[in-house]
Amino acid sequence: MTMTLSVTPRDGHIVAAAQQGDIPAVVYGPKQPSTPIAIDKQTFAKLLAEAGESTIISLEGLDEPVEVLIQDVAFDPAKGGIIHVDFYAIERGKELTTNVALDFVGEAPAEKDGMVVKALFEVEVTCRPSALPSHIVVDLTTLASTDSQITVADLDGGEGVTINTDPETSVATIAAAKEEAEDELTEAPDMDAIEVEAKGKDEAVDVEASE
Repeated sequence: MTMTLSVTPRDGHIVAAAQQGDIPAVVYGPKQPSTPIAIDKQTFAKLLAEAGESTIISLEGLDEPVEVLIQDVAFDPAKGGIIHVDFYAIERGKELTTNVALDFVGEAPAEKDGMVVKALFEVEVTCRPSALPSHIVVDLTTLASTDSQITVADLDGGEGVTINTDPETSVATIAAAKEEAEDELTEAPDMDAIEVEAKGKDEAVDVEASE
């Protein structure tokens, strides 16, 4: 899937772009010289929410359309909001390596005995641009018991997609909340015993003082 985004070339002055309500950005790549651009703030925020960072975007408004991936999004640490975006221009027909988000679906049968713990939210993949998935599905219904787990080896990136992340890496497991709670109770100190012991020490001190 490819989405389009209108951009405006800028002279490199970041402040001017921000003052006009746009987000300053830059597009670069192996065969794309670094080019400063400006993008509409609201349009890009909507596109980012819908497409994520692993969807190919066609930038319109330069000398010719440029297909890119979102390489980096910088946020204002104090006020929030996007303050700068890096786009990486891809080469058609050549493999690329990027991260793809995981999409957790379904309900784990073992959730009645514990809680689903999601340990991984994206994986690194290598593929041609045309085969790049927008996300990879993680089917939680395979977690049938408390000792079940989903690893990267269980994921299917689709035809032509190689998942580079260590196949033994855990993606989702079940934490047996009931057993953990019981263990905590077993290991917890006996407060009544502590109070009795403390009271005994106080009485012993009183007796010694009176003698």
